Amino acid sequence: MSQLSDHASQPSLETLRWVAQAVGAGAAVESVSRLAGATSSVVHGIEVNYKGRSIELVLRQFFNTEWLETEPDLALHEASSLLKAAQADVPTPELIAYDTRGDCCGVPTTLMTRLPGNVNLSPQNLDGWLDGLAEALTHIHALDAEDFGWNYFDYSDITRLAPPRWSKFPKQWERAIEVVAGPRPATRECFIHRDYHPNNVVWQGERLSGVIDWVNSCRGAPGFDVAWCRLNLTKLCGVAEADQFLSAYQSLRGASFEYHPYWDLLAIIEVLPGPPDVYEGWLAFGVSHLTDEIVKTRVDDYLLSLMARV
Repeated sequence: MSQLSDHASQPSLETLRWVAQAVGAGAAVESVSRLAGATSSVVHGIEVNYKGRSIELVLRQFFNTEWLETEPDLALHEASSLLKAAQADVPTPELIAYDTRGDCCGVPTTLMTRLPGNVNLSPQNLDGWLDGLAEALTHIHALDAEDFGWNYFDYSDITRLAPPRWSKFPKQWERAIEVVAGPRPATRECFIHRDYHPNNVVWQGERLSGVIDWVNSCRGAPGFDVAWCRLNLTKLCGVAEADQFLSAYQSLRGASFEYHPYWDLLAIIEVLPGPPDVYEGWLAFGVSHLTDEIVKTRVDDYLLSLMARV
């Protein structure tokens, strides 16, 4: 991520002027600080004084040229996702402005309100934390996405995958790849976050106060959102916690959701070729007890549990 660290300083004066103008006539930027946790874009918290009150905003700037070559409409995508997500019965940032091509800010940029609360990766009440993650996701999946302009696509080229050398279970990985390369289960598509995991949820105490980071949202299978969160929970906490999250989600959705292990396998192959390691976004929020070896073992254990469901 050295490409991002090169841009760790404050936004340009032109960008800050754009921020103030987007808020309203007479608005003034009071403070700017780099926010922790972002790994694919540069994110700053900005405090603006407007008509005698302080407004907290988030500025995201897309400097990653490789990502922009693949998805040049990232700012427009996130802006559209925020407008769509605002319809969900869960707190989300409010879109303030966006610069699609970087005409004003130098690079594609989005500006949004900052939600109260913080990322919590070490909850005291694990059951309530998992239930909260599951409940928020059901509200997102309640949104229809027929009118949304972005569709799910795989980040991995499934046809080129092979069992990893780091794993003790190459045959199970081979079988998982075969399953994922096969037909996909029929499912009702809806609006999905696409990158739903604990780093993208904020809390005030034990109350979930919002879902953030909507740049990857799209029309897709709700099972993938569940699977992506389960994979992240596995690496962060363990297989049991991932299963508990699934149970909570299933309980809330009832007959409207049919679990299929295909989506879990589709999510887990994104660790390939690997080996999986400690996500730097966890380190930014104080997670210090994990090692690459622990994460690798958990991913293998999770794969075995999934293959038992196939």
